[in-house]
Amino acid sequence: MSTSPYVLVLYYSVGGSVAAMAQEVARGVSQVSGMEARIRTVPAVSVVTEKTAPAVPERGAVYCTQDDLAGCSALALGSPTRFGNMAAALKYFLDGTGGLWFSGTLAGKPAGVFTSTASLHGGQESTLLSMMLPLLHHGMVICGLPYSEPSLNTTRSGGTPYGPSHHAGAEDKLPLSEHEILLCRALGKRLGTLSQQVNQTL
Repeated sequence: MSTSPYVLVLYYSVGGSVAAMAQEVARGVSQVSGMEARIRTVPAVSVVTEKTAPAVPERGAVYCTQDDLAGCSALALGSPTRFGNMAAALKYFLDGTGGLWFSGTLAGKPAGVFTSTASLHGGQESTLLSMMLPLLHHGMVICGLPYSEPSLNTTRSGGTPYGPSHHAGAEDKLPLSEHEILLCRALGKRLGTLSQQVNQTL
């Protein structure tokens, strides 16, 4: 496995919109020389206690491990909105990172968040803010999107200063808009650049 510094793009997606956003965030990371993007997902949470997820998912990114999270230089965290909050599967994964919290492994590392909703005002900003809470407890440095990003001022779909967002439509079939793509890439590039700056000062 590569030993290059990387931004972990960790997401949970059901309909594919958040997965598409993760790919664009990764493209933004790749614009930063010397930085790589490592895309990972988490297994679904089931109410059936006997059910287990396969060790390797049938499609999409591989499952994230504690080592993936511990070794990252920065983190981009993505989730669909569930009643104004992150999806249970992602929350479940984060709830299991107490050991990293206790050791301070993630403290000082940049982190950003992104989300997708079925309705245009379906809790995007509250979801992004709620996703920041466990990252703040880990001591991570939260990275949003500044209004110097032109797409933040001109978007007619998703996009917030708290992080990229996407309006997927009721059937989760709307593709990412041009502005949504640009904002996803901007977050990735920003995280990659900030992680390099942080490492240079340590």
